[in-house]
Amino acid sequence: MAKVATRIKESSGDKVFLTVIYIILALVLVAVLYPLIYIFSSSFSSPAAVSAGRVWLWPVDFSIKGYEALFKNPQVLTGYGNSLLYTAAGTFISVMLTVMLAYPLSRSTFFGRNVIMMLITFTMLFSGGLIPTYLVVKSMGLIDTRWALIIPNAVWVWQVIIARSFFQQSIPAELVEASEIDGCTDIRFIRSVVLSLSKPIIAVLVIMYAVGQWNAYFDALIYLKTSSKYPLQLILRSIIIQNNSGSNMDAMKQVEKQQLAELLKYSLIVVATLPVLIIYPFVQRYFVQGMLVGSVKG
Repeated sequence: MAKVATRIKESSGDKVFLTVIYIILALVLVAVLYPLIYIFSSSFSSPAAVSAGRVWLWPVDFSIKGYEALFKNPQVLTGYGNSLLYTAAGTFISVMLTVMLAYPLSRSTFFGRNVIMMLITFTMLFSGGLIPTYLVVKSMGLIDTRWALIIPNAVWVWQVIIARSFFQQSIPAELVEASEIDGCTDIRFIRSVVLSLSKPIIAVLVIMYAVGQWNAYFDALIYLKTSSKYPLQLILRSIIIQNNSGSNMDAMKQVEKQQLAELLKYSLIVVATLPVLIIYPFVQRYFVQGMLVGSVKG
């Protein structure tokens, strides 16, 4: 005779608690999702509707004038190419250096690892400041070069700490000892074993470094002088400034220009964030798994 599955009856207190949790999560979802919908809808609305504040949820007077004005500027595609180059090269170099730094620090047999980790953490709290950093970059001959956007900020301390914690928990010392007995070198062990077991943390590092590199513009503003090397963010900033600048024109054209400048802000946000929104779903599974490193200890 088949057994009938019994369902545990929830108490009134549990029902109230779950209801409150669902309400809070729904409010958080609305608070996060609505700005994205508003920006996207505004970018496809008419300049007059956006300027008058008539856009709430759906596009009003559907228009692509913002995107037309944006992509008429040939520097936009150049900026896209530069940002893709900086993001790809910068992410690869940053992830490689972070793994090479974090893995030795995770091994208890590495002499002086606590001192090195303390010095690395110290740079997270204190830095030399903007002017000394600029002088160092200048002395290295990186001013107005693409390397100026990749090398100075190649390694982030917080990412090193996360990767170090992951290696400590996921790469047991017994595995290292077994590889040494078999004659495996450190470089081969990292390449063949560590990297294959570290896909979650590598995905976390990739998305963090890629998003940071894609959104960066301040370093380009300081170190770059040639417009052909500007990343997308700096070009979009210059477009906004140009459209907001006043000029000698009649009142009607001035109003139209101000309306278009307001519309351009939303179009620029969509264009700048679209690559990140496309890539994120593919690495979300590894990202969530890697971010939970160290949260539960057995």
